[in-house]
Amino acid sequence: MLNATPKEIVERKALKINPVKTCQPIGAMYAALGIHNCLPHSHGSQGCCSFHRMQLTRIFKEPVMASTSSFTEGASVFGGGSNLKTAAKNIFSLYEPDVIAVHTTCLSETIGDDIPTYIRDVDVPEGKIMIHANTPSYVGSHITGYSNMVKGMVSYLAKNSGLDNGKINLIPGMVGPADIKEMKRLVEALGLNHITFPDQSGVLDTPMTGEYKMYPKGGATKEDIEDAGNSKITYAIGSFASELGAVTLEKSTKVPFKTLYTPIGIEATDEFIYTIAKDAGKEIPEEIEEERGQLVDVLLDSHQYVYGKKVAIFGDPDVVISLTRFVLELGMIPKYVITGTPGSEFEKVINGYLEKAGIEDCKVKAASDLFELQQWIKNEGVDLLIGNSHGKYIAKAEDIPFVRFGFFTLDRFAFHYNPTVGYKGGIRLVEQITNAILDRIERDSSDDDFELVR
Repeated sequence: MLNATPKEIVERKALKINPVKTCQPIGAMYAALGIHNCLPHSHGSQGCCSFHRMQLTRIFKEPVMASTSSFTEGASVFGGGSNLKTAAKNIFSLYEPDVIAVHTTCLSETIGDDIPTYIRDVDVPEGKIMIHANTPSYVGSHITGYSNMVKGMVSYLAKNSGLDNGKINLIPGMVGPADIKEMKRLVEALGLNHITFPDQSGVLDTPMTGEYKMYPKGGATKEDIEDAGNSKITYAIGSFASELGAVTLEKSTKVPFKTLYTPIGIEATDEFIYTIAKDAGKEIPEEIEEERGQLVDVLLDSHQYVYGKKVAIFGDPDVVISLTRFVLELGMIPKYVITGTPGSEFEKVINGYLEKAGIEDCKVKAASDLFELQQWIKNEGVDLLIGNSHGKYIAKAEDIPFVRFGFFTLDRFAFHYNPTVGYKGGIRLVEQITNAILDRIERDSSDDDFELVR
């Protein structure tokens, strides 16, 4: 490339180094765990299932159960239909789930296994069901896999009986159990009955009782998801993770939907609560107004420490969009904002909020990776890095304060027991952000100087 420009020489288009994502099946497996008495099933090799179970177990410190079709050379050549049928028979006989949620892998997608046909050939016990989602790892990300599995739930289960159940549907997106609990609490504080699916609360945050249960008491029941076709409206929290399921539900059962941003920070939480309350004709209760006032108070108290600080943010698109809005509310300056999930909508939405805030010098990119983010930071540094545990290597190498945030936070115990959504979650985030900056000030200053700053 003698005539190439420097940009053409170094630009990477196909290769990703330290991607800000993982493959579709882990998102599908996580979504399936949000169904009560459901066993996720990985239709592919045993290694895929083992990796996804291991990763989710590392995050939640809970044993994650899933089964696999255990492909060998024969299945890889002739197809995995026999493996899936045998697996389903054994699973229903030995483990007695209400639902088997099948997701595909690279291998089964590449050879073209026809999962719907295989499922139709399975002798499913009465009252049980098998659902599926196509989740090729070489397309999209774990968020795509979550979205596809939610679509599968709706396609197989949701029905419209013609009887209005008086409830609302909530598809919370790929967030932690504590975040789902907080969203449900806010909806219930408005006096509304809801069907939340998938719902990993009560599944991946269970108490230690001394007795192992393969299927904890949490999760949306099969009957709940069936009844979602009779609800008044669906709220899809996050366009990347939840909207596809809501669209599918509307097409099949005529239940209308609205897409809302993940309720992180003041503005996004306001939109979440006010939209649902207005649609239902409900008043905002005093307890929620008090929580909002507390978050505003904390924002004001932290202003002198965080205002004007430059921040780099990475993670899943739905939560990164709302987090970027929140740091703008804090008076911080987003310098670099990336996600590993592809999609031009991410860049469009982020740039819209940056333009509204009058911030021009910010790099925003979908389908990016941590290597690229680190190169940007080397060229022009930031005051704070926010993202999941994989960012700790950048923080250490570039000596930047680091706040862990997002789904793949592996190295902080009880992390997913505390919400980041809602006003209470906002208070927690302000605490973490401000203390990270104060710790850096304390490290870099003498004791006397630090007392003056405080």
